Amino acid sequence: MIRRIACSVTVLLFALLSLVACEFSASTANIKSATLARDPNGNQPTTTFEPSETFYLIADLANAPDDTTAKAVWYAVDVGSAAPPNTLIDEASVTSGSGTLTFNLSPDGQWAPGTYKVELYLNDELAQTLNITVNGEVAQAQAEPTAAPAATQAPAGESTGGGDLATTLEGVRAATIRIQAEGSFLDPEFGQMTNAAGQGSGFIIDPSGIAVTNNHVVTGSAFLKVFVEGEDTPRNAKILGVSECSDLAVIDIEGDGFPALQWHEGDIPVGLDIYVGGFPFFGNEEFTLTRGIVSKARVNGETDWASVDNVIEIDATINPGNSGGPLVDSDGRVVGVNYASSSGTDQYFSISRDEALPVIEQLRAGKDVNSIGINGQAVSDGESIFGIWVSSVESGSPADKAGIEAGDILTTMEGLVLATDGTMSAYCDILRGHNMTDTMSIEVLRLADGTILAGQVNGDPLEVVRTLETGGEESTGSTSGGTSGGTTGGSYSEYVSLRDDSGMLQMSVPVEWSDIDGTPWTYNDEEAGPSLLASTSIDGYFNDWTTPGAFLAASTSLRATYDPLAFLDQFDLSDDCTYDGRSDYSDDLYTGAYDSYSNCGGTGSKFLVLVVEPESQSTLVILQVQMAGPADEEALETILNTFIYFGF
Repeated sequence: MIRRIACSVTVLLFALLSLVACEFSASTANIKSATLARDPNGNQPTTTFEPSETFYLIADLANAPDDTTAKAVWYAVDVGSAAPPNTLIDEASVTSGSGTLTFNLSPDGQWAPGTYKVELYLNDELAQTLNITVNGEVAQAQAEPTAAPAATQAPAGESTGGGDLATTLEGVRAATIRIQAEGSFLDPEFGQMTNAAGQGSGFIIDPSGIAVTNNHVVTGSAFLKVFVEGEDTPRNAKILGVSECSDLAVIDIEGDGFPALQWHEGDIPVGLDIYVGGFPFFGNEEFTLTRGIVSKARVNGETDWASVDNVIEIDATINPGNSGGPLVDSDGRVVGVNYASSSGTDQYFSISRDEALPVIEQLRAGKDVNSIGINGQAVSDGESIFGIWVSSVESGSPADKAGIEAGDILTTMEGLVLATDGTMSAYCDILRGHNMTDTMSIEVLRLADGTILAGQVNGDPLEVVRTLETGGEESTGSTSGGTSGGTTGGSYSEYVSLRDDSGMLQMSVPVEWSDIDGTPWTYNDEEAGPSLLASTSIDGYFNDWTTPGAFLAASTSLRATYDPLAFLDQFDLSDDCTYDGRSDYSDDLYTGAYDSYSNCGGTGSKFLVLVVEPESQSTLVILQVQMAGPADEEALETILNTFIYFGF
């Protein structure tokens, strides 16, 4: 259970500003997330506030022992003549443990328009910085500043901003940047690309040069050239953080004093007038702005290069090169990050502000999100090879340390076959369910030499476990079992991935199990749902114990009556087999249990019945495997690693 800790401390600092703050607890391990918002529950995330609004900071802290000391330090970075640059507002510290914590900072009357920030420290080490903008015209120095407080000055050389905050469409052009990413990488279609360049767009969100773009814009880059409006010479930029799954990246442009964009406030309704800014097409140096409306406020953002939950569909054209640029409202405020298009259907998509902001805050603090250090794309040969193509690997990343190389195909992670639906969804679901320091099992197909390697991210490095022979067959150097199973010993030499007639079920089985039925199944004479049966002989599977095979099925209707344990109780093979007991089962997708049987029919055959459900508890998934010999028992491991129901 997550603990929410709330408290208030009021400190009068000077005539313009006062603090109502919640001291909070943090983890020595990490800040899982930190989000600025207009409400204490974080339902209205933003980094841009009105002068009368309270700043809320919601922080999720993980793995924090009870003696963890956390500290929040608030600054007025640039509020014009209202206070000197980088004025210290206040700081609060507390010793506590993990939890979801809420900071709140309220004005005494009105905030002075300008920029602010809050620094989060864990055990006296800076963990994260979040930047804040307050709307309005920044007061310029005149005769005397208004009741200026004593201030803590920024260290020498620290940027104090100084750029304008765009509040009109005219200002969008000045804050939108053109990015050329140059480097070498392996493309699944074009092969080795050496010293190649790609072009995308981005936009500045902080006068110090912090800018947002797409991850795929900077993918594989050795260095970035950033072209700022009105400048002929490109500036250098460094990548602060990337998210493979959210397709977002934050970069820091050399220099400061840049014009910056602010975020759209309020809802993003269908019909909202929007404008797409950027530099479409490679080599184009001219800024473009196309107009349209929001067609759908929330659509599926699963693609072969990212997995984004909240994507806005628009009718304004997004062309190649617009990626990473801003989608803005009629006031020039950012609604989303330009993302993708489907020109064949005239559909265009942008990553929603609500999806982007929490990730951006972590990236600008130097933390990669849902990323092991690969630049990937979902690929398939349409038959038996599914996975994530690795075009490049970040030096020193978990993927690099595991031994993953450019040109590899990451086929499985944590036992789950990746990209079977042509998207990054399964890969990203696994990453979102783990910390990036967790040990995760992987398997890789290295096409360069036809080897298959297995190992772990943040664990044992990759090692060759088998090779591909001519025609794509896998070989372990052992003889295969006969068509009636592995009764003679040995192993199956080749597996094939199968789907049922509905396309909702999938598993990999030995190629010898070529008698296949993908029609729906019945239970108590009523159709229960999709099913997939594979065997050397379906008749033999049902009528004797010496024919191997596997039956995979799913049912949402039966889940209304049974949970996994109750439905498992419906199977009793103890009259023909020796019952070896029941065991719990869990993986990244399912939880449930299985019953094991041996010496079925006095033949020595084994039988396994597994009943599980996804996290949503919406469906029963049933797997039965009949094993006539050692080869079939080895096949069981592959089946357990590859079975999946796509319907939830």
